[in-house]
Amino acid sequence: MQLNLLPETFAICRFAPGAALPAWALAGDFFAITRTADELSVVCTQGLVPAETVASRDWRCLKVAGPLDFSLTGVLASLAGPLADAGISIFAISTYDTDYLLVKTDKLEAAVAVLRAAGHGVD
Repeated sequence: MQLNLLPETFAICRFAPGAALPAWALAGDFFAITRTADELSVVCTQGLVPAETVASRDWRCLKVAGPLDFSLTGVLASLAGPLADAGISIFAISTYDTDYLLVKTDKLEAAVAVLRAAGHGVD
């Protein structure tokens, strides 16, 4: 797989399940929203997130070059497996066209090295 590092730093925010989606979360070029019966999660550019927001901050995002065909299998496993073996946790997001892996900023250099050693390209 070929991966591209997005330039922004991201935050993963948590809200109550019935919370309104904050307008600031939609201001960046990349955001992901998931609402379940248990929570509302928003991934967005960290600089947009107010200090009082419950969030895990300092995430970087690697985009799998796509689009990926739905018949492909093992895409996330081929990326997550080596990272898990190296003790690097991820937050994964999938879209219609591709997958994204978020890793903590302080683990980015190690994650890139692990992915390259596993045969993946990272720009």
